[in-house]
Amino acid sequence: MNETSVVIVRSIIAFGTLLIFTRFLGKQTVSQITFFDYILGISIGSMAANLSADIATDAWPYWVGLFTWTVLVLCLQKVTMKWRQASIYFDGEPVIVIIDGEIMDEVMKKLRYRISDLQEQLREKGIFDLKEVDYAIVEKDGQISVLKKADYLPVTPRDLQLKSTYKGIGTELIYDGVLVRNNLQQLQKSEEWLMKELKNRGYTKISDIFLAIIDSNGMLFIDAYHDKMKKPVDITDFKGLK
Repeated sequence: MNETSVVIVRSIIAFGTLLIFTRFLGKQTVSQITFFDYILGISIGSMAANLSADIATDAWPYWVGLFTWTVLVLCLQKVTMKWRQASIYFDGEPVIVIIDGEIMDEVMKKLRYRISDLQEQLREKGIFDLKEVDYAIVEKDGQISVLKKADYLPVTPRDLQLKSTYKGIGTELIYDGVLVRNNLQQLQKSEEWLMKELKNRGYTKISDIFLAIIDSNGMLFIDAYHDKMKKPVDITDFKGLK
């Protein structure tokens, strides 16, 4: 077997192994992982890459290494879920860095968290004035959660004593030109009903529709392939792009 074939076979093995192991490790989004989780992910990914391409070495040691690291991560997850102190030690805990518009200098120093980083994350949340902040908390993943002072909070229908309507979650009926029959059945709708709705909008085939969603109020949203703009758009009309 030549080198190319060996790399292909080992890559398939590495891909399958990594897929199986990551399924065991659970689902954490990138925004939720801690720095320690990030390092673990890099280490496991590096082993998988070596298993795939390092044909000068047997695949077995890399596979054992992948298995061992995965087991260690699973054990660590179990420990941190069961004991809060272990979770704090390995993952850290949320820390308050702003109270009533005042930055906690000593806390920032302990976290080695720069003022520029703090200001950047506040701006990303639409806050340009520290006086608007009641509390700001640095979460375990380094992101900031902010509670604005009451005077700067947006007005809600409840504040105005207005009755709001329930929106719920939309249900996909057509996805990428394919009918989602299970969703249609759960809503107790027929394919004939859907085709009638499509014809009322000027469409004749399901394959013409990129996405069709029905909301909790029974309103149907349709997005077709080859959408046409009603009016040509000139990007030079937008400020800052000239």
